[in-house]
Amino acid sequence: MSLGDLQQVVMLAVTRLGTDAYGAAIRDELRRVAGRSVSVPTVYVTLVRLEERGLVRSRADEGRGSRARRVFSLTDRGWAALEDARDTMDRMWAGVSRP
Repeated sequence: MSLGDLQQVVMLAVTRLGTDAYGAAIRDELRRVAGRSVSVPTVYVTLVRLEERGLVRSRADEGRGSRARRVFSLTDRGWAALEDARDTMDRMWAGVSRP
């Protein structure tokens, strides 16, 4: 299963954040760690697409203030896709050197 760059970094942010993996926190993690500036709507569109593919799942977290947040986590299928993407990049980088 092929993953785009944004999908990969969003999924990695989800894993890094654990139980705090909601839209604004994911956006902040992308900015802080990856140096990527994306909007919260872009994060949610990406998450919805990943959820439709069965790579992440969401649940309502109503224990934090007045509004329920959608909190995301990777599925087993999502982990497998992310590991496959990493393995593909590792194979492509093997033997590459800058001229």
